[in-house]
Amino acid sequence: MQRRQVLQTLASGAAALGLNSVPSAAQAAAKLPNIIFVLADDLGYGDLGCYGQKVIQTPHLDRMAAQGLRFTQFYAGNTVCAPSRSVLMTGRHMGHTHVRGNASSAGNMMIQSLRETDTTVAETLKKAGYSTALIGKWGLGEIDQPGHPLNKGFDYFYGYLNQVHAHNYWPDFLWRNREQVKLSNVVQKASRAYGGFQGGWATTKKEYAPDLFMKEALSWIGGHKSGPFFLYLALTSPHANNEGGAEQGNGSEVPSLGAYANAEWPEPDKGQAAMIAHLDQSVGSLLDHLAKLNLSENTLVMFSSDNGPHMESRHNPLRFNPSGPLRGMKRDLYEGGIRVPCIARRPGTIQPGRTSDHIAYFGDMMATFAELAGTQPPAGVDSVSFVPTLMGQALKQRNAEYLYWEFYEGGSAQAVRWGKWKGIRKPMRKGPVELYDLSLDPGEKYNVARGHQDVVKRMQGFMDAAHVPHPNWTVS
Repeated sequence: MQRRQVLQTLASGAAALGLNSVPSAAQAAAKLPNIIFVLADDLGYGDLGCYGQKVIQTPHLDRMAAQGLRFTQFYAGNTVCAPSRSVLMTGRHMGHTHVRGNASSAGNMMIQSLRETDTTVAETLKKAGYSTALIGKWGLGEIDQPGHPLNKGFDYFYGYLNQVHAHNYWPDFLWRNREQVKLSNVVQKASRAYGGFQGGWATTKKEYAPDLFMKEALSWIGGHKSGPFFLYLALTSPHANNEGGAEQGNGSEVPSLGAYANAEWPEPDKGQAAMIAHLDQSVGSLLDHLAKLNLSENTLVMFSSDNGPHMESRHNPLRFNPSGPLRGMKRDLYEGGIRVPCIARRPGTIQPGRTSDHIAYFGDMMATFAELAGTQPPAGVDSVSFVPTLMGQALKQRNAEYLYWEFYEGGSAQAVRWGKWKGIRKPMRKGPVELYDLSLDPGEKYNVARGHQDVVKRMQGFMDAAHVPHPNWTVS
């Protein structure tokens, strides 16, 4: 029985007894916060002004940080798209979650689908009485697979199912629930196909997918303003167009270069800056819409990125320093590949202008959102609620013993964050462990493994314990 049904039953029983101590279902629902999780795609730790960006202007996200809480040691689920999102949705780290890598061909698309047995954040919140929606990029299940969004707790879906389809910002169709919605863009099909979808790039560009997502999101919020609702808004900026744009010399696709049109930079650099600025404006329109509907104070909005910054648009990353002070980028398990921006805002509940060095990651969303919804996360998840941190109650915050990642490309690697220590083992299971003291060396410049063999052994133990073998993801 769902939470709302239980409350209605209790309320009816209390009324029959002449009691007023049990709140009505409507009163109880009104106390549950709406939750919006906005996910950028390949946005680096240093890509926002509030995280030190000096070239690209991000006033709306900077304002969001000023009005809320900015995490300085927050991590994605992985260093590439699909497994990071699998961690986010299931609350299980990379040694336990089902999807542990990106699919590379049509023949292995099934490995990128969640299973019937995988419980998602959306399913957990739906059981607590929340309306749920996914708008944007999914990447964890195709139309005929068990991981389709409508099979995983979402009442409504609009966007891309396939991560390759999502490379095109002007597609000729998007999905609404289980139906294709034709768009007016004309797409030149590429020769390669993934899971029934043939990649390609737009030759006639009329409808920009990120703008369609924002229009849909604002409309859906307006239709569910009585709450409680959960919106997973998975935007695609500033991911590169890897199908046609990069091959044609510029993988940064945006309707207008805006303030960067006259910059004395190469076109890909202008496009990269404009994509991040467009993303920033989208978040601004979301926050303004919540204020217009008087939903700001009862809505937790969180913003983050699925992994570190890319260098796939032919742009020059040295111009923007997207990883900030951190080492590495997308496809690295160094900090620049997995430490990401994270901002939380709920006026009246989250004290403004705060920063937190609490160490958290995508998997913690499961326990955090479950606690906010007054329910329990699934058993066995690798998830610690950071509600005390959101509430400014640091002394009550529980910490995970360690955080864990593994990656199967480029020869494979494992990584562990344990307090101030960061360990990386390449290749998985048998390589030497690199050790870094992040309290003194956040840029991971100095491998101090030789002088701390006791810590190295602890790291090896964590890595061995965290990795559960999976038939789809093996290393030699």
